[in-house]
Amino acid sequence: MRAFSLQAVAAGLLAGFVGFASSFTVVLAGYAAMGANQLQQASGLMAVSIAMGLAGVALSLWRRLPISVAWSTPGAALLASTAMPAGGFPEAVGAFLLCGALLVLAGLWRPLGRAVAAIPPALASALLAGVLLGLCLAPVRAVAELPGQGLAVVAAWLVMGRVNRLLAVPAAVLVALLLVVLAQPMPAGMGAALVPAPVWVWPVFSPAALLGVGLPLFLVTMASQNIPGMAVLAANGYRPSAGPLFSVTGAFSLLAAPLGGHAVNLAAITAALCAGPEAQPDPTRRWPAAVVAGCVYVVFGLLAGGAVALVGVAPPVLVQAVAGLALLPAFGGALHAALAVPEEREPAVVCFLVTAAGLSLLGVSGAFWGLCAGWGLRALGRWRRG
Repeated sequence: MRAFSLQAVAAGLLAGFVGFASSFTVVLAGYAAMGANQLQQASGLMAVSIAMGLAGVALSLWRRLPISVAWSTPGAALLASTAMPAGGFPEAVGAFLLCGALLVLAGLWRPLGRAVAAIPPALASALLAGVLLGLCLAPVRAVAELPGQGLAVVAAWLVMGRVNRLLAVPAAVLVALLLVVLAQPMPAGMGAALVPAPVWVWPVFSPAALLGVGLPLFLVTMASQNIPGMAVLAANGYRPSAGPLFSVTGAFSLLAAPLGGHAVNLAAITAALCAGPEAQPDPTRRWPAAVVAGCVYVVFGLLAGGAVALVGVAPPVLVQAVAGLALLPAFGGALHAALAVPEEREPAVVCFLVTAAGLSLLGVSGAFWGLCAGWGLRALGRWRRG
């Protein structure tokens, strides 16, 4: 217990609160798009929250390093922008299991990890930007459809963003929830439903869902979360072996999937909160911050039913607006990276447009076809240049 300090505990509490409050609406939007009902959404949110909390606690205690784990926010945005599989949520759960298995394999079998890392950064960023575009337009739609509520949420985000950028999205969430409470009658027995019941979903494995949801979910999670998460740790002087970290997060993803959880991975933003000097001047005493953050995620997971109940009575466009505000920084960074290299710009633009258009062929989602189109155009250009 000597390693625990008030500063590290405070950093962990902040990381846990920001990590959950800033993107749980994205996760719920993804589950809803995949056909999950409210009970399944609550079970999935609980499972993925507890999984990432326990994974972060286990890895940090094991390595004595501030290894933060989070759910795959870009992965949830991918789900939200993808058409529901023909078989509904059970097919999505089958895709979640594939993603978890590939994460484990990426940690155990180095060629797979290297293959993902070898995806051209411009195409990976264009894929992410295309996935995020739909939700990032939601704040504009909210202001158009619900001017009073939409403007209040956006104003809260803007004002708090000038005070503390980390708390901008949580402030928008709180304002949105307050507006819902004031405008809508709360469901009967909501207090008793704070703790959700686990809902087991028997997976269905269909080629279309595995190729159109599971594979893009794995690629987005690796390229947009795991690899940047390792970079954040390295920037703060920590260089653990990546393989075991990927495998452990993949194993927890597998455990959460039958209960509706989509994927957990190394964190990036919350990793910076726990691994930086703000958590503790002594680098050897920062790991308790990640442990505390993990415990916060577990507590939030156990109360996921209340979050789902509130979101369930909120206007959908308002929920999507909060999710879109949370994803704006990621969208801006992805778009900038996609267009940064002139030689890669045209394939990246094609990948972005095909992905954002939501093109679905043979039952396979646009994310897969966007990556194929961008990569094909890139290969053609390189062949022409000899």
